[in-house]
Amino acid sequence: MAATLPISAAVDATAPRVTPATQPFGTTAPSSTLPLMFTVTGLLALFLSASWIVAQPEILAMYHYSPGAIALTHLFVLGWLCSIVMGAMYQLVPVALETKLFSERLAQIQFAFHITGCVGMVWAFQVWNLKFVAQFGAVLAVGVALFIYNLARTLLRVPKWNVVATSVASAIGWVLLAVAAGLVIAIAKSSSESLPKLAGFVFRFDPIGAMHAHAHLGAIGFFLVLIVGVSYKLIPMFTLSELQNHRRAAWSVILLNAGLAGSFVTILLRSPWKLAFALVVISALALYTLELRAILWARKRASLDWGVRYFLTAVGFMFPLSIIAAVLSWPGLRVNAYTMQFENVYGFLGLVGVVSFAIMGMLYKIIPFLVWFGTYSRHIGRAQVPVLAEMYSARLQVIGYWIFLAGLLTTLVAMEFSNPVAVRWGGGLLVASLAVFGFNVAKMLRHFVRPQLKPLAKISVIRTAL
Repeated sequence: MAATLPISAAVDATAPRVTPATQPFGTTAPSSTLPLMFTVTGLLALFLSASWIVAQPEILAMYHYSPGAIALTHLFVLGWLCSIVMGAMYQLVPVALETKLFSERLAQIQFAFHITGCVGMVWAFQVWNLKFVAQFGAVLAVGVALFIYNLARTLLRVPKWNVVATSVASAIGWVLLAVAAGLVIAIAKSSSESLPKLAGFVFRFDPIGAMHAHAHLGAIGFFLVLIVGVSYKLIPMFTLSELQNHRRAAWSVILLNAGLAGSFVTILLRSPWKLAFALVVISALALYTLELRAILWARKRASLDWGVRYFLTAVGFMFPLSIIAAVLSWPGLRVNAYTMQFENVYGFLGLVGVVSFAIMGMLYKIIPFLVWFGTYSRHIGRAQVPVLAEMYSARLQVIGYWIFLAGLLTTLVAMEFSNPVAVRWGGGLLVASLAVFGFNVAKMLRHFVRPQLKPLAKISVIRTAL
């Protein structure tokens, strides 16, 4: 199948020269190069993270408060998740909110700070040099500040405020707090002699509680809030449907933010009230799934492509994740080897099963369009160009989907029973699924180097056919 324009745009017809387009969706989104920079970086970090698990499976088979586990977590969260989400937000926020990104140049500068800070922090955590963690954390924080400023100025241009804008604004607020909390902890631990008051304040809190509170700010506040809010725009778009209940959608975002605020405080203080706020978050996710179900019931597209199925599977993982969260929040929960490993399972399922799988599904929708627009938009009306579905292999999508699920479930069970051999097998399956995913992405990116163009049919041939 090929996308063409009317007969008047045939190759041998006299037509005006088409100026190469630089911005998809008219003038709202930045050039395709900007989000693709972040995307390629994120995919590289994802593959390195999975390979690290295979090389050192004991990192996941033991409790997560160790230099290796913390370094791996920051590679995964900052290198993979943050890179992908930041690049996607630069692309999707202007489109979803019908405005223009404040500064593409500022986003490019932020990319340099982000990469430098991320690489430096991962190395510093691995060698457990907290002074360098704080220093590279400051570099990362500068990048995050530029990111927040850029999006905040973009949000000020939004002509109509809605649930998507609210979720984006909430997410950038939470990521600011997450980075600030992490930076304060790192500075306090590395500069206790020079900054005794700051160290004294931080050391009042349990170190595990502080780490978990910091992690929830990023995982729920930045990633989950964005997934919920932005999917209210993307899922209707990809399934030919529309938001069914604006009030229900708004309340899901409100409760998610309120539950996170309470969870942060109660986790930090090791308060028994953390169960109550965990239930608030779970209620928000219940409303979200109800609205998502209503959107899907009202869709005009009968079949769901595999990109959407990836995303919906990730949403399905929110159910067991919510059960685990409630169990771990239980005030009388006894601490033993199994409950400690259950925390590992909770974090891995949330970051890999929910957030990462949802992102991979959306990347199957976003990357083909970015590549198609950057490569073929200038050729519309002058040649036949491939449609989006021809830019990757649907068969590989299916294969990657099932291998990923097998790897995820194997790793989760192995983590709970502290079995490093099984963790390595699960990690190997995840690496295999990512190799399939990477091959499919390479097929998409190949169109930058080798465009698949065909000449349009002659006007006379078309007229004869008509």
